[in-house]
Amino acid sequence: MRSIVGTLISVLMFGGGLAVLQMPRLQARTSQQTIDVDAEAAAQALTGAQLELWKSAPALGFDNLVADWTFLGFLQYFGNSEARAATDYSVTPQFFEVIVNRDPYFMGAYLFLWGTVSFYAAQPETTVRLLEQGIESLSPTFPPESYILWRYKAIDELLFLGDAQAAQRSFTTAAQWADQSSAPGAANAANVSRNTAEFLKQDPDSTEAQVNSWFQIWSNAVNEETQAVALERIRNLGFDLVFEGDRATLVPLQP
Repeated sequence: MRSIVGTLISVLMFGGGLAVLQMPRLQARTSQQTIDVDAEAAAQALTGAQLELWKSAPALGFDNLVADWTFLGFLQYFGNSEARAATDYSVTPQFFEVIVNRDPYFMGAYLFLWGTVSFYAAQPETTVRLLEQGIESLSPTFPPESYILWRYKAIDELLFLGDAQAAQRSFTTAAQWADQSSAPGAANAANVSRNTAEFLKQDPDSTEAQVNSWFQIWSNAVNEETQAVALERIRNLGFDLVFEGDRATLVPLQP
């Protein structure tokens, strides 16, 4: 993510015109305090209205700043687990509508898009649409990590939308883009993507493809809850994780 210090300095310089960007603050609460469901619902509705405005409102050349500030707002929103338990995560996609519209090169935001919109807002179609929108502005070589969006898209298509053919095409493209990338780990990603595409070509219901995809979700999870879901799915498919230091390896479960 960009320098938060730089972002905040810019906000201070241009704060008058950007004040409406401020999202409801994350408030610390003790476990004894009671959540006001109506107040949280109203705050969520206000956040949604602000985000809707910033999808198309003039940014006076500060589109990157709008994307940065919106991402900070998302972190506050998503991190307020008590408020989300009182309402839901339905506004989550709107944060990324703004971010992708304003700055499709904001690569760090796509991990959170992929990790939250499908899981928490239960909108995998929106995840895929926003990834496709971002991909339109990227190329195989710029930014170097662009191939990752094709992998995210493929995993959503396979695991959440059940479209193995679309997933195969996306994994194939991910491999092609990774072959052209200078990013660290791109060569390995190309091999894994190509192998997964081949699994799906031979067997659309491939266990190997599903296990590798859930392992990707586990490896990139933005919180422990998502990791727990991914690990459960891995075990349901007959595999488990073995840890050696900080490294996790997939192994078949013993009969």
